[in-house]
Amino acid sequence: MSRLPIRHRLLLLVVLAVGAALAALILGFNILLARNLSSDADQLARTRASAELGVVAVRDGRVTAVETPDDLAPDSTVWVFSQGRAVESPSVSRRITLAARQLAASAPAFADVSDSDTRLYATPVISSGRRYGAVVAAVSLSPYEETRKTALLASLGLGAAVLLLVALAARWVLRSSLRPVARMTQLAGEWSERDLDRRFAVEGPRDELRELAATLDGLLDRLAASLRREQRFSAEISHELRTPLSRVITETELMLRREHSSAEYRQALELILRNSEQLAGTIDALVAAARQEGGGPRGTADAYAVAEAAAEAGSGLALDRGVHIRVIEPDRAIRLGVDRELAERVLQPVIENACRYGRTSVEVSIGRQNGEIVYRVKDDGPGVALDEEEQIFEPGWRGRAGRVNGDGAGLGLALARRLARSVAGDVTATTDGVYGSFVVRLPTA
Repeated sequence: MSRLPIRHRLLLLVVLAVGAALAALILGFNILLARNLSSDADQLARTRASAELGVVAVRDGRVTAVETPDDLAPDSTVWVFSQGRAVESPSVSRRITLAARQLAASAPAFADVSDSDTRLYATPVISSGRRYGAVVAAVSLSPYEETRKTALLASLGLGAAVLLLVALAARWVLRSSLRPVARMTQLAGEWSERDLDRRFAVEGPRDELRELAATLDGLLDRLAASLRREQRFSAEISHELRTPLSRVITETELMLRREHSSAEYRQALELILRNSEQLAGTIDALVAAARQEGGGPRGTADAYAVAEAAAEAGSGLALDRGVHIRVIEPDRAIRLGVDRELAERVLQPVIENACRYGRTSVEVSIGRQNGEIVYRVKDDGPGVALDEEEQIFEPGWRGRAGRVNGDGAGLGLALARRLARSVAGDVTATTDGVYGSFVVRLPTA
């Protein structure tokens, strides 16, 4: 059954449920009808026996029939017994007569004669408190059996017709209701990874299927936006990796063209080293992000030691810019719920960004808030514009201060946020109006 389409499974469930309900109704109706017909037969037998009692009398200790007009004569299928001897007996089979004689001895009582569709009822003949005989009335059950069979066949036919109508109606309703799902399935099968702007856009009443389509459209919007960001991020990363690699190749080619002095070789090697370190740092950050997003293991680290290491990594840029980095040590040790290398790679780009735009100083403070470790990185630079608080975290995007400065490729903050979010943290910018301020949140140990 699990291999059937959902439409067929629902139709089968509807047919089975309605069929079970109709079977129960038909069974209950026929049982009730059979009981009523049996009760009617009993009542008719009693009526015939009572009528016969009205035309018999006890004379000289014997039961005798009283002469009555023909229109008042009792039914012919009635026996009158006196002292075990039949006074009156209808023209019926010997088997029925024998059953009537046996039943007369145990009156009042009912009995059915097998294979003859006959029901007998015996009632005693009593006079002055003494029993002298019995009256036995017979009722043919054939009309009742015919009525029961006719009702059974009619109810079965009606049930079958109702079940067929319900199946046809359910099939039509299910096909109409699931038509949007079939259309969505067809559309989804036709789309490729390049159809980022195509949507289901189901029209019609505001029902569950339209809600599902709207939810899926919203999910596709988010996936498309995420895919575009990833494509842009990949393009920017490629550019970021290409730049130091090109510098290394160019500098190496220049050094190989002719002989140079030791100072020139040293200068070239230092340039190659810096670009190689930049290249290695970018690759390591991407690998760390991929490892964490893939569910890699997490370690622990001292929050202050991480901040010191990140500040030390950015000290070269701070020295070039004439900026002093100050890391405020917390009152007590604070442990991060991520390993030291990853935490440094999250914090370092934020500190370097502050050194790049700060005028004279950068301050890093550490604290706890809502079960997280919070680094606050402040500088005395121009700050972040209100409308750029999110845009500066887009790959390749540089704020107005960065465009004026012309330094950097706009990937440091994007990588920092990506790494932080890979471990359930985040990096955000706040607007103080004058100074730059960033908040780095990482999980606690």
